[in-house]
Amino acid sequence: MTRIEKEKKTIALMINIYCKKKHKTNGELCQECKELLEYAHKRLDFCKFGNEKSFCSKCPIHCYKKDMKVKVKEVMKFSGPRLLIYSPIQFFKHIFE
Repeated sequence: MTRIEKEKKTIALMINIYCKKKHKTNGELCQECKELLEYAHKRLDFCKFGNEKSFCSKCPIHCYKKDMKVKVKEVMKFSGPRLLIYSPIQFFKHIFE
């Protein structure tokens, strides 16, 4: 699995956790979260660094629009700690990369 694929999997999991808990969805993302996930995946698809990329927060090029960056930060802040409960393997993979 490539670095980009791993990042996509992690952000999808985080957005799913966030949407389920914050927007009370069950199994399917709300429209706002679908758009955020599509946007994040699109940004990853076009990442200049490809499989050599670091975490987006450490990247010298910030390719997210300001409003989307705020939303993703909110999702990560909420879902990051919860990864330990919902997907402990993914949590440790994410932490140690």
